[in-house]
Amino acid sequence: MYTLIWTSSFTRTAEKFFKQHPELREKFAAILGDLERDPFQPHLRYHHLSGKLKGVQAISITSSYHLTLTLLISDKEIILLDVGSHDEVYR
Repeated sequence: MYTLIWTSSFTRTAEKFFKQHPELREKFAAILGDLERDPFQPHLRYHHLSGKLKGVQAISITSSYHLTLTLLISDKEIILLDVGSHDEVYR
């Protein structure tokens, strides 16, 4: 089991995201539950980013919305960084 760490900036971004997309709240909660159990489950579409986001990983909430995170495998911790559309997250 992994521990999710909510950064203050992630919390603010998530609040704004759910004001705009309340229909994704349940899906997001389910994704976080899956992420805690095993971030490498195929349906999460876990992948490493490159360029200025090198060292950061991402998963998909839907085909349009992504969640970026830092995964510290040795400590079993997942630091949540950002949530939003593809363009918002990869800016």
